Amino acid sequence: MRAPDLSGTRYTVVRYLARGGMGSVWLAEDTLLNRRIALKVIDLVASTEDLANRLLQEARVLANLEHPGIVPVHDAGTLVDGRTFYCMKYVEGQTLAGHIIDMSLPDKLRLMERIAEPLDFAHSRRFIHRDLKPENIMIGAFGEVLVMDWGLAKIGAADLNQAQVASPSVDGASGHTGQGSVLGTPGYMSPEQARGDSAVDHRTDIFSLGAILSFMLTAGPHAASAAVPRPLRAICDQAMAADPNARYQSAGEMAADLSRYLSGAPVTAYAEDVFERAARIYSRHRTAVVLVGAYLLMRVLFILLARH
Repeated sequence: MRAPDLSGTRYTVVRYLARGGMGSVWLAEDTLLNRRIALKVIDLVASTEDLANRLLQEARVLANLEHPGIVPVHDAGTLVDGRTFYCMKYVEGQTLAGHIIDMSLPDKLRLMERIAEPLDFAHSRRFIHRDLKPENIMIGAFGEVLVMDWGLAKIGAADLNQAQVASPSVDGASGHTGQGSVLGTPGYMSPEQARGDSAVDHRTDIFSLGAILSFMLTAGPHAASAAVPRPLRAICDQAMAADPNARYQSAGEMAADLSRYLSGAPVTAYAEDVFERAARIYSRHRTAVVLVGAYLLMRVLFILLARH
């Protein structure tokens, strides 16, 4: 791994951080503003005009998505060694997989609602992530949720004639934007994405959200010993339906169902029977049910005693 040559820039390398799509990520110091940033740069051995354009396109995608849940871009350009780079906010924290180990079920669901927010925002701008997975979701030191690595992002299906972006995945497999190419991560990409369909739309990200929720529901010691509630399993199943038309049609729709579950209301993805409905209502209004039951019991006892 060769450190980028930052001579002539306002940045100095601090240390290597990680591999990313198309290159490596380094912790650097912005000497002008006295702050630390993450610098993503193409590997010297892999530097080509195509990769340079893809990296710049990734930076442009992020620059067009100004949201608290999406890491902001500060700068982009070309280094003296010819490699393209861009600088973004340095996020201190941990990935989703590490963060949820000891979380309760309600806290996991609230976290999932927050993950859906930046996706809903990106989709409203017609951007599709195409590589959602636990490793690409960071939880900051103060609980902030950030959707990372937009290297496979593209404009929505309605804008197929506009510029698209793709990149190699972390394991080094190359990505392309043409018909028949496969982009994404197995286990988290939709069936249409796995087939290499070029006309995938934002609902491919909904499938990935369902896969992430399924992972969250079964991760950690608390989840391992408990069965996933049927309404939550139904939410996962609807999000991960093979037919995009059968899925939630937006990330906000899916988040709304999670919110209903948390509040004790029925979810749209699950048709409960009369016993489940009664149990849900009792759980949601337990205090009121107990008070009404106690009142009715006392009234019955009063009537019986009055007769004697």
